[in-house]
Amino acid sequence: MHCIVTGGAGFIGSHLVDRLVHDKCEVTVIDDCSTGSTANLQRHLDAGNITFLKKDLKGDGWQSAFSGADRIFHLAADPDVKESARDPLHAIGNNFTATVRVLEAMHRHAVPALVFTSTSTVYGDASVIPTPESYGPLAPISVYGGTKLASEGMISAYCHTYEMDAQVFRFANIIGSRSNHGVCWDFIRKLRDDPVHLEILGDGRQAKSYLEVHACVDAMLSVCSRSPEGFQVFNIGSEDWVDVRTIADIVTKQMGLRDVEYHFTGGTRGWVGDVPRMLLSIERAKGLGWHPRVGSQESIRAAVRALLEG
Repeated sequence: MHCIVTGGAGFIGSHLVDRLVHDKCEVTVIDDCSTGSTANLQRHLDAGNITFLKKDLKGDGWQSAFSGADRIFHLAADPDVKESARDPLHAIGNNFTATVRVLEAMHRHAVPALVFTSTSTVYGDASVIPTPESYGPLAPISVYGGTKLASEGMISAYCHTYEMDAQVFRFANIIGSRSNHGVCWDFIRKLRDDPVHLEILGDGRQAKSYLEVHACVDAMLSVCSRSPEGFQVFNIGSEDWVDVRTIADIVTKQMGLRDVEYHFTGGTRGWVGDVPRMLLSIERAKGLGWHPRVGSQESIRAAVRALLEG
């Protein structure tokens, strides 16, 4: 199978590339390296296992690579919810506009299948928890969530108009090695600068689901292999949640620190667009045979160990 991975030099994308290469796929990576790094792919580049194009999806010069592709894994995006509030037009361009351009390239080159990484933030402050894919109306409270929901809408339109297949994955918080943002990464960075004090955004009671990145990649490929045709949406996450204060406890313990003073910025949200409570129903993915083998706390411990080693 010939697979294109946009954002393949990034956090989740590079782990997906690892797995696709292992599975003997022909892999082309398209990434502008604005948030990713070729260091994440170096062993594949050295071995000649992948083709790499350093291109911005908002520009040109990459579309011809879609010719003959069997599936596009579209992961390229601005990944940070907080940053989308500071620069919404940047997020709209890199998330929504880039997705439309990927869809148009698929249509022009007759690529039959797409995998798109969306987000739990499309649900906004959901009143039903665990939240199923059928929940509505969808009302994102962040620019990031809005760009992903708009992208989902265009993917649905292209699938129905041009007879494409697509799996849209609404992720919980995915964590692990090669990540360069998120709560675990942020706590480690802060504690390396000051091992005595830790600033925690919000009141520390925000409770969310977390899943380690290797389990996430397993979920994507498992569900893809069994998914019905057409436009399909699946939640991916663990079946439990953990609050931010507990994450701080795990990180400080993993770093061997004692008597760290926590300082809370206050409020129920850690930042503009933060969803304080998030737990996804994953029954649909489980119905296709995928089951998470790790929970939120185990995922956090594994992610912290990997980040510290990295």
